[in-house]
Amino acid sequence: MVVATGISSVVTQLLTIREFLVQFNGNEFVIALILFIWLALGGVGTLMAGLALKKLQKASITGLFCLSLTMAAMPPIQILAIRFFRDIFFIPGSSVGFYPTLLFIFFTVAPYSLFLGYALPYTLNLIRLVNPDYSGACLYMTDNLGDMLGGALFSFVLVFIVTPIQALGLSGLILFASCLFLLAKEAWLRFSTILFIFVTLSILILSCFLETISLTPYHGELVHYRESRFGRIEVHKDKEQFTLFVEGNPLFSTENISNAEEAIHYPLAQIKKADKILLISAQGGMISELEKYKPEIVDYVEIDPKVTSALFRFNLLEKKPWLNIIHKDGRAFLVESDKLYDAIIINLPEPETFQTNRFFTDGFFALARDHLASNGVLSFSIQGFDSYLAEPQRQKLSSLYNTVKDYFNHVVLLPGMRTFFLCSNVPMKTDIPYLLEQKMIPTSYISGYYHGNLTRQRISYLNKLVDHAALKNHDTSPYLMRVMFSQWFSKFSTSPKIFFITLAFLTSLYLFFIKKEEFVLFSTGFMTMGSEIMVIFAFQIFFGYIYFQIGIIVTVFLAGLLPGAWLGNRIKTRLKGTTGLAIIDGVLIFLVGLFVVLILQAGDRMPLIFLILFGFAVSMACGSQFPLALNLRGDKSSAAASFFSADLMGAACGTLITSVVMIPYLGIVWTAAGLICLKLASLTIVIMSNGKTKQTTFPVL
Repeated sequence: MVVATGISSVVTQLLTIREFLVQFNGNEFVIALILFIWLALGGVGTLMAGLALKKLQKASITGLFCLSLTMAAMPPIQILAIRFFRDIFFIPGSSVGFYPTLLFIFFTVAPYSLFLGYALPYTLNLIRLVNPDYSGACLYMTDNLGDMLGGALFSFVLVFIVTPIQALGLSGLILFASCLFLLAKEAWLRFSTILFIFVTLSILILSCFLETISLTPYHGELVHYRESRFGRIEVHKDKEQFTLFVEGNPLFSTENISNAEEAIHYPLAQIKKADKILLISAQGGMISELEKYKPEIVDYVEIDPKVTSALFRFNLLEKKPWLNIIHKDGRAFLVESDKLYDAIIINLPEPETFQTNRFFTDGFFALARDHLASNGVLSFSIQGFDSYLAEPQRQKLSSLYNTVKDYFNHVVLLPGMRTFFLCSNVPMKTDIPYLLEQKMIPTSYISGYYHGNLTRQRISYLNKLVDHAALKNHDTSPYLMRVMFSQWFSKFSTSPKIFFITLAFLTSLYLFFIKKEEFVLFSTGFMTMGSEIMVIFAFQIFFGYIYFQIGIIVTVFLAGLLPGAWLGNRIKTRLKGTTGLAIIDGVLIFLVGLFVVLILQAGDRMPLIFLILFGFAVSMACGSQFPLALNLRGDKSSAAASFFSADLMGAACGTLITSVVMIPYLGIVWTAAGLICLKLASLTIVIMSNGKTKQTTFPVL
């Protein structure tokens, strides 16, 4: 039952994250909120189970059957609720602020998360009715086994062959089957039981037929839908217009003439002969505009083959003899390529995610410069403005300008619906219509509207707004992510201060009442999730987003907990007092310190295998502390419940603080230093309390 619950819960968690990314155009901040609420509510559910079992004294087979059967049916309902209520509570297609997003996440994932947290100590209590010697460490290992299998099943099997609700149905059937096995062992049947089983099975099966229906857009019709390993691909038709959406973001449209002309002609008008062009992502109409320059070759880099397949199917992309489609991450392609281009045109969304931000950093600009001809042009754009530039947007623009100026002698900014950056080592002109007229290249939008929108005064005004003191955007210190977080609040005239003050108060209150062993596990949960997020972000920065490797990283972090718990269970009787906890804390400090050294010394030359081995070693060390801590408290059910809760609470805080605060504001290196400081605090408490009795109950704060 525990293994089946672990498999179902991890598949549900991963698909819930993907669903929010699509429905809310989410980024790492949204992912952090989901994981924080998921883990924190799981910790609350575990505490509730511990308190309930103290009063009830024992669990029952009937209770576990009902609890697990309910959890088998909940995941498809949760995903359908996210899709259905998104357009009821918020305007379809609109951006949603921080606090509404937080509340929506809370109410949609709370029921399942609380049930999930309640289930583990409840099951332990029930097992001990049959086997009083069954340890909490064994249950911890069994739960880790289920989590690991769930991560591997989703990352390497389900994501390739089924849709999200079908994946939830299949993982739910595993839990459903375990419930039937439990029922068969007890051999009791009532009408209410049969009805419960029938309703659960009906939900698991019938919900699979609601996938396409639940994705029908508010306006227009859904004419194409595919799930790829990189995200959700949809094509919407509204009258005669087709729009391709990837992860909820409109990527291509048949009626996007102005954007296509600006993106292509602004940079290419500067070049005498544009023969070799690199296009990283694109928009509808760009290929037609490129054809006017009669290029020798255009390398079009798009990471997802299913995206280009949909583009060709709906004539959003035209096949040309000079068009070379490359299915690879754009930055990874440049690292491996030795080609020189006359122009590199970046057509990506705002740097709202660490994946996208990689194309707006010093590391990428250096890479682009090295792949440009002597008179080549790099072009990219961000959200534009009319007559007023909000401070977060000004800082974003200034940071980009200051960063790219280190690698190109001339940087020209052109205002409009999007603000374009033209970067080159030779002087450039801003009279684009004149340059196009000289080349005899016809346009629809630029020739008629350019001078009305891009006056000399507006161009001068924009360039004067640049703050030359703004921080630069580095690979290991993503300043733009901090700016984007501020811009999110600025857009809705809110502030994150209330949320973080409340979080700090509740966390301090929790830490005040927990015991020293629980604090060690709190810091361990924090370290596990913090390290996992650091590794994923470092991988994105240095190696690009390649789904298989990130799937491996997540699964490795889950896999390391199991042998770690086994090891801790084996050595718990050989080490006196808190010695074992102190040793493991020292190992974790050493591992994260080694990570910092390699990041500083190797950077993008760091072998991928190190990230894999580092993740496994950290999770193994973290997993070994649970049985060691539990041994100090006598392995009672109440102690196990409080330890499960401390681990989840620490993981929740580690996810949120690392993603939203530490990496954007401090960078990866100082984030690692912060994790080391947390473990040093844990080590200090362990050393100070060594030799005291196992019943010591002094608070940590």
